[in-house]
Amino acid sequence: MIEQEDDEAEITMSPKELALLGEGEVAYIKQLDSDAAERLFPALEDAPRGIDLFAVLGADGTPIALADSRNAAIANALENDLVPLSVH
Repeated sequence: MIEQEDDEAEITMSPKELALLGEGEVAYIKQLDSDAAERLFPALEDAPRGIDLFAVLGADGTPIALADSRNAAIANALENDLVPLSVH
């Protein structure tokens, strides 16, 4: 929906539309500790403690992969024809 106000166009998106923005095109790389990794990847049991892990997430936040380095996570995104973007 586009709303006009004083010659400025404002584009509004629903939360669902925003979540799907970039779907199939981008992957978000997010650094996680072991507890966050276990929450995001429920099948993961006893994630290594004391090291950072890196999640590869779809545009909507769906977990795609888990890696032990940022470079490995980026490589996974590229191998799947996705543009890797960092989440802070």
